[in-house]
Amino acid sequence: MSKIEVKNVFKIFGTNPDSVLPMVKEGASKEEILEKTGHTVGLDNVSLSIEEGETFVCMGLSGSGKSTLIRHLNRLIDPTDGDIIVDGTNVMELSDQQLIEFRKHEMSMVFQRFGLFPHKTVLENVGYGLEIQGKEVEERKKLAMAQIESVGLQGFEDQYPSQLSGGMQQRVGLARALATNPQILLMDEAFSALDPLIRSDMQSQLIELQAKLKKTIVFITHDLDESLRLGDHIGILNGGRLVQAGTPEEIIMNPADDYVEAFVKDVNRAKVLRAKTVMVKVNEFDSKNLKLADVFKVDEGSYIEQFLPKVLADRCTIQVVDKMGDIKGYITEKELAVSLSKDAHNIR
Repeated sequence: MSKIEVKNVFKIFGTNPDSVLPMVKEGASKEEILEKTGHTVGLDNVSLSIEEGETFVCMGLSGSGKSTLIRHLNRLIDPTDGDIIVDGTNVMELSDQQLIEFRKHEMSMVFQRFGLFPHKTVLENVGYGLEIQGKEVEERKKLAMAQIESVGLQGFEDQYPSQLSGGMQQRVGLARALATNPQILLMDEAFSALDPLIRSDMQSQLIELQAKLKKTIVFITHDLDESLRLGDHIGILNGGRLVQAGTPEEIIMNPADDYVEAFVKDVNRAKVLRAKTVMVKVNEFDSKNLKLADVFKVDEGSYIEQFLPKVLADRCTIQVVDKMGDIKGYITEKELAVSLSKDAHNIR
């Protein structure tokens, strides 16, 4: 069972969304709805599944519906139609009190503009969710300090947000979200307000933390490089519609339409594609003229950029092996040339 399931969700903003819903379901575009009714389509029949422990990145241009979508998961926004299922529970059926408890314990959110309390110290900000949960002061401090240390802010616990850089403030926001030990972490453009170097550092820190914690993360961004770096799966929205969902490699190699293709056309494929994606399987590769001296072994999960220089310098053939050392396939210069081409599609 998926950790989160979004089922046929529609969101229409306006004075009478229910009256407009049939038009949307019949296929009217976002532009047509706005022109004819004055209503705005936020989400148009969005369905997706998010697995436990994965980082699912939702991306799209401004106005595509990505921030609207993430706010449905904890019911900051209610859909016009459709269901949100978390751990088998339909969030739409929760009472007000059940919803409060759900937000206290199941999900935490990290905002783009940090959302810190200016009058509270770092320690008090990080411990705020624990305070809402009813934890005692000493336990709050202990748990909050553990998260402050996990994001590298030990020594700053008595500082106020105004005394911190933007990157440090976002670390506080991340620590606060993690302090309540939620199963699901929602991150809405969490790094978009940061300078490029700080943003890259925060991405690295999130990857490192996720490797240890294995939370289910839903991450919203408009930046393709960020989504490719962070996401186990990526969903791309356009005009409120989910136009494609898949692994980074699937998105790059098999764009669903012109909109997605425009997104990925300038991507450095060597940083995204793995050996197992571009290899020729053992039973399909002619190895009769292959000399062992010309073979260089790589793990099937290796990115092309890791072994590309070796192939180009030594003209060798890559032998792709799994974790057990069993041979899964081969890669030659031909496969690399095809896979790195801007026009490459439908690679094995």
